[in-house]
Amino acid sequence: MNDLLQKLEELHKRWLEIGEEVQQPDVMNDMKRYIKLNKDYKDLIPIVNAYKDYKNVLDNIVNAKEILANEKDEDFREMAKAEMEEFVSKRDKLEEDIRLLLLPSDPQDSKNAQVEIRAGTGGDEASIFAGDLFRMYQHYCDKKGWKIEVMSMTEGTVGGYKEIVFNIVGEGVYGLMKYESGVHRVQRVPQTETQGRVHTSAASVVVLPEADEFDVELKQSDIRKDTYCSSGPGGQSVNTTYSAVRLTHIPTGIVVAIQDEKSQLKNLDKAMRVLRTRLFEREYKKYLDEVASKRKTMVSTGDRSAKIRTYNYPQNRVTDHRINLTMYNLVGFMDGDIQETIEALQVAENAERLKETVL
Repeated sequence: MNDLLQKLEELHKRWLEIGEEVQQPDVMNDMKRYIKLNKDYKDLIPIVNAYKDYKNVLDNIVNAKEILANEKDEDFREMAKAEMEEFVSKRDKLEEDIRLLLLPSDPQDSKNAQVEIRAGTGGDEASIFAGDLFRMYQHYCDKKGWKIEVMSMTEGTVGGYKEIVFNIVGEGVYGLMKYESGVHRVQRVPQTETQGRVHTSAASVVVLPEADEFDVELKQSDIRKDTYCSSGPGGQSVNTTYSAVRLTHIPTGIVVAIQDEKSQLKNLDKAMRVLRTRLFEREYKKYLDEVASKRKTMVSTGDRSAKIRTYNYPQNRVTDHRINLTMYNLVGFMDGDIQETIEALQVAENAERLKETVL
């Protein structure tokens, strides 16, 4: 038996064991363990399906070999030979796909994502560009059937956002959106420019896996909660009740303030979710830094100050600097057609990861 088949049989056996384990009363009473086992079971399904296909192809190759060894009829031999070539080709393709499936995935990939866009250098134009990026992600999420929930925002003085934090909820969101972390640079004539000169501005994007209650243990005794009246631009009061919430995590000094909702309870819920993700980030960053030291593709891992993409309006050009990919479809890209670039980044990253396993 080859090593790959042996590995697949072990995983198939583990999948069957999890299927039985998850139905045990003691597991069903332990919510944290129950959720983890269910996730493990679901994650193994593509590997189990690939194992069945692979085993079937290997059996067909054995049968074709037997016919070639024992059959005297030339027509039968020709048919068996043609079939054998087809099955060998299928086997090689399956082995390639299975090696990718067996690469250890980031356990956070299946999670929702929390995204933060901040205007960088470029003044008002940077805020306008941050707004353009947010709309780009809105269009992309619409195409994917994902939902966006804005957690907090600070609007720019002439449009866009100085800062906007939002959650994206859907299937495997973080696994795709993580490639967007880094500095996005725009080259165009700003709305605020009277001379028609091209300016360069920037906005930074940070994408984190949304932490749930099982990822971070938050003690209420470690949190100081302050409430205050939410205010609009220029300190103008837009709410006379104490609905805005500021949470301070005493051990780390992390502060989260949310005032978007009219209800204090809703603001508190949002603030807790943001705080949980910020705390989770501290631990997760250690993992990201370790990965970043091995792979250049995932700029999204460690260094957030790294320039990842340039949007050049005069040339209708988008360039992703991590994989030297240039496309001349800026209008479509800003309308959310970013899937092709994300897939190219995934392919490049998988190639690097496969190289790691060989070394």
